[in-house]
Amino acid sequence: MNILLIGSGGRENALAWKMSQSDKLSKLFIAPGNAGTANFGTNVPLNPNDHTAVCNFIVDNNIDMVVVGPEEPLVKGVHDAILADERTAKIPVIGPQAEGAKLEGSKEYAKAFMMRHNIPTARYLSVTKDNIAEGVAFLRTLKAPYVLKADGLAAGKGVLILNDLAETEKELQSMLNGKFGDAGNTVVIEEYLSGIELSVFVLTDGKSYLILPEAKDYKRIGEGDTGLNTGGMGAVSPVPFAGEEFMKKVEERIVVPTVDGLRNDNIPYKGFIFIGLMNCDGDPYVIEYNVRMGDPETEVVMPRIESDLVELFEAVANNNLGSKKIAVSKQTCCTVMMVAGGYPEAYEKGNEITGLDKVNGSIAFHAGTKLVDGKVLTNGGRVLAVSSLGSNKDEALSKSYANLGLVKFKDCYFRRDIGKDLDKYL
Repeated sequence: MNILLIGSGGRENALAWKMSQSDKLSKLFIAPGNAGTANFGTNVPLNPNDHTAVCNFIVDNNIDMVVVGPEEPLVKGVHDAILADERTAKIPVIGPQAEGAKLEGSKEYAKAFMMRHNIPTARYLSVTKDNIAEGVAFLRTLKAPYVLKADGLAAGKGVLILNDLAETEKELQSMLNGKFGDAGNTVVIEEYLSGIELSVFVLTDGKSYLILPEAKDYKRIGEGDTGLNTGGMGAVSPVPFAGEEFMKKVEERIVVPTVDGLRNDNIPYKGFIFIGLMNCDGDPYVIEYNVRMGDPETEVVMPRIESDLVELFEAVANNNLGSKKIAVSKQTCCTVMMVAGGYPEAYEKGNEITGLDKVNGSIAFHAGTKLVDGKVLTNGGRVLAVSSLGSNKDEALSKSYANLGLVKFKDCYFRRDIGKDLDKYL
């Protein structure tokens, strides 16, 4: 089977690594890919948002399946475009059509979906410039901290959590006045949920589903979960506080009504659902949906999956996922993200990375890298995710940190406390 994987980050490197292990795979193309994905297939300079070019590539390279990694191409309708072209209409795509992708593309849409299908989530109000007074009144009914979310995609930066009411009202105005561009034309005000977060991943063909290994990621740049939000500084799987009883609640209260809700709303959906959850005293509440795998969570989920991923994708395409089971390793996987100095604010690109050949006992998944004249250079804020399996969290982390010490580039930085907050649950 010839497969086109769309994306260029650590998530796509992890997917490419896993898919390359399948006997069902003949050729893997990654568009545009990075220096790490090039180890598992052929990188192609293809713009995922140029739908004509994507369809032409599918035809010219006898592609049998398309797997879409990031959210933006899905929200922009790459799946719909492939369906609409008579040359490619029968090529299966792993990743929802634009209507299903609204679960991530619009916070307001997602909240309305949850309310409609009785899926536990925080109270909320959608606000535009037309009902800002109502928004301020709603804010004043809530207790601090206050949560403001830009409705649209804002590259992971459109969520503000504030403790001061006056500052929150000011930020609400700022968001509606373009702080996050068009993404903030509508702002969702949410009640703050107190608890501890985790990510649950589902693969679905639209009627059946498989629950993949759960993970916990670390968003803040600084140790002790301080400083600015990032795309993710590390992750751990499994999550020790997500035991059998809790995950049964997740499945019954959230996964089943989500998949049933999509079907009942006539929203076709083939692909991943990433459910961002809050564990509030043992009860799960949905913070957000994403319509793809997480990053860096993919870098700890894929190493724990023992099943053939391409075979599972094939079952999604053929609507028989219900006949499949997923084999998951009992080992713990941890990943630590190595980032460029200055990230998530201004940072340099183009610095040479050395020591990758010394990595042993871990997998260095490339996120923001590129290959130039045989050298691996930095090409983003989040540069590498070093993932390791171990019999427990500490063993996995010790491998990752040992290998991080061997890899170097100018002003590199990583957090040294990934997973520390989980010790109390072990």
